[in-house]
Amino acid sequence: MSLAQTAPARTPSRTFYFAAWRWHFYAGLYVAPFLAMLAITGLIMVWASVLYGRDGEKTFPITPAGMERSVTEQAAAALSFVPGGVLKQYIAPRTPETAALFRVNVDDKAIMVAVNPYSGEALGAWPRRDGWYDFAETIHGSLMIGTIGDRLIEIACGFGIVLIITGLYLWWPREKKAAGSVVLPNVSLKGRLLWKSFHQVVGFWSAGLLLVFLLTGLSWAGVWGEKFTQAWNTFPIGKWYDTPLSDVTHAEALNDGGAKNVPWTLEQTPMPVSGSDAGTPGLAEGVAPDLASVVAYARSIGFDQRFQLNIPVKETDVWSISRDTMSYDSSNPTTDRIVHIDRYTGKILADIGYKDYSPVAKAMAVGIAFHEGEMGTWNLILVTVFCVAILFLSVSGLVMWWKRRPAGALRLAPPPMPENVPMWKGAMLLMLVVSMAFPLTGLTLMAVLALDTLVLARVPALRHAFG
Repeated sequence: MSLAQTAPARTPSRTFYFAAWRWHFYAGLYVAPFLAMLAITGLIMVWASVLYGRDGEKTFPITPAGMERSVTEQAAAALSFVPGGVLKQYIAPRTPETAALFRVNVDDKAIMVAVNPYSGEALGAWPRRDGWYDFAETIHGSLMIGTIGDRLIEIACGFGIVLIITGLYLWWPREKKAAGSVVLPNVSLKGRLLWKSFHQVVGFWSAGLLLVFLLTGLSWAGVWGEKFTQAWNTFPIGKWYDTPLSDVTHAEALNDGGAKNVPWTLEQTPMPVSGSDAGTPGLAEGVAPDLASVVAYARSIGFDQRFQLNIPVKETDVWSISRDTMSYDSSNPTTDRIVHIDRYTGKILADIGYKDYSPVAKAMAVGIAFHEGEMGTWNLILVTVFCVAILFLSVSGLVMWWKRRPAGALRLAPPPMPENVPMWKGAMLLMLVVSMAFPLTGLTLMAVLALDTLVLARVPALRHAFG
């Protein structure tokens, strides 16, 4: 059957059905491998953080024994374990059974050192960003090929939204089909129809979650996230605090190595600098802060359990105390907070918490914590089940295509393109909104539409291969 051929006497609703089916097929063809990759790497990240800790801190389980040694003594043990290193970061333990972590820089290498807080003994060291979590995160975010990978994933996520829209339209009960047959699988069916029944049901129950995961994932994408959503919701630190700012953003200063250590709304915000009279009273006046005094201050203002402390190295650097669910510091995104302290005066240059975020930034903080399965056991289980469901949808879509294609033919065999599709204003408006909201997806959508209608339908050889 050629691309332009259709079954006779189709009603407008059936014409739209076949058009939606064709677009669902094309979207799925591109999206399915990416969704499968995201689901697999997402599972690795979630469970690696549970079993080993995001930064590997659970690799060395601790037995609490008496009082903790001073953080100064712990830091000295870490530095002695990595000769010639410079202390760059301290990560406080999240539980009494977790090791303290110190990041020590040696030339251009970052080494993580685990220290027993009770004995003050260095337990082991490893290159930063060298665990299963980091490996999976690099694939999850950029396919390990940088900007190109980021753009390909962003297009796939945008097409994922097209997949949801067309999938729900195909699923919607019509004619004499009962609603119950599309919310529960019909196990009496066989072959491709049974696969289709399970695919529809799992897709329906996963659609809402998939939309949340796509949008929260897109929030970090290079175009939709960085250039659009995040840019309009960046925290305006210069308007909230009378403090000098550098040309370096929070992401550049604190997301070193690709790890996400900064709340989403602050990534593009400039960092404050040390060396002025700006700021409000914080640590004791007249004494330059050191590691012990900053940690003690952090505890006194509510930074309990795990938090991260970035230690100033350059002359204008600041002490930065931070806690956020994105970094697996806590399970409650409403406790997100970052405090910057002048390295010379001990004054507070900025103290930004969840309450200060814009409505979109608050939604993203909660959404990202949910995305990472950080909000408790229920969230972890839900994310796990969701990832398995996405894997099933990807595989079942491939199985249905394989069973439907002409036997023995090396053809893509998409659903036939209907002739004379009436102008469906609702669908056109919806696709226009998707294209404007997600520019990369919109451009790709128009390119595929032009290819489908102007090339594939008119070239006999291509018409045979794709028809």
